[in-house]
Amino acid sequence: MRPGSDYLALGDSVTFGYEESSVVPPPNYSDASSLVGYPAMLGSELRLNVANASCPGETSASLIDATVISNGCENTLGQPGGYRTAFPLHVNYTGSQLAFAVSYLRSHPRTRLVSLMIGANDAFVCQETTADQCAGAGELQGVLTSIGNNVAAILSTIRHSAHYQGQIVIVNYYSLDYASAADNAQSEALNTAMDTAAKPFGVEIADGFGEWQAASVHSAGNPCTAGLLTQLSGGGCGIHPSLAGQALLAQSVEEAIAFK
Repeated sequence: MRPGSDYLALGDSVTFGYEESSVVPPPNYSDASSLVGYPAMLGSELRLNVANASCPGETSASLIDATVISNGCENTLGQPGGYRTAFPLHVNYTGSQLAFAVSYLRSHPRTRLVSLMIGANDAFVCQETTADQCAGAGELQGVLTSIGNNVAAILSTIRHSAHYQGQIVIVNYYSLDYASAADNAQSEALNTAMDTAAKPFGVEIADGFGEWQAASVHSAGNPCTAGLLTQLSGGGCGIHPSLAGQALLAQSVEEAIAFK
C-alpha cells in the first residue's frame, strides 16, 4: 500500500484501543492518543494517515444511527451518557460513525483502506437486557441476524453512498479463552455473521481469531497468560487487548491486504 494513503478505521472499543479503568497504570481517557489500537500500529508500520472513528461501546446499530441503544458509546443501554459525552474520541465528529465515514470518504479521495470490526457490543446488550442473559438460541440468533443486516447496510453505504471502491477489511474478533469450546463458538458465530454479510462487498478478512489462537498455544490456549489481554490491578485480565494483543490484530490486517 502506498505510503501517505489515508486509512479509515471503524468499530468499537477494540479498534479504539480502550483499556479498563483498573489497568495499571490507569488509562488517561482525556487523551485519546494515549489509547493505542491496531489502526495506529498499522498506520505507523505502513506510513498511512489514520482516521480512527471508532467508539467504545458502539453496536452495529448505533454505528448507523447514534440515537439507538449502545453499550456505552452514545448512551448506556438507552440511558443518557456514554463515552462520547465524557471523553474525546480519536477524531471529533457529531452524528453517527457511519455518517462521518461517508463524509470522510467523500472528502479524502486518497483513502486506500477501510477496516470494520463491530458486533461484540450487540451481544453484550442482549446479555444485559434479557432475563436469561441472552442464553436462548432464538435470542442469540436474533442478535447475529441483526449484526449481519447492519454490517451489510454499513458496507452498502460505504460502497454506494460514499462511492468508495478501495480495500475494505473485516477484522475478526478473538476468543477470550481458546481452551473453552463455548467461548470459541461465541466468537466464531460473531465473526461468521460479519464475514458472511460482508462477502458481497468485495472485502478481505483479517483473521484476528487465528492470530490470537496461534499466539496462545504455549499458554494452554489462554490469551490472558499469553499477555494478549489487559492486566487488571486486582489480578486477572480484562476483555480488551493489551498492546501485544493489538499488535497481533494489526498484523492480521496487514496480512489480509498484503497481496492486494
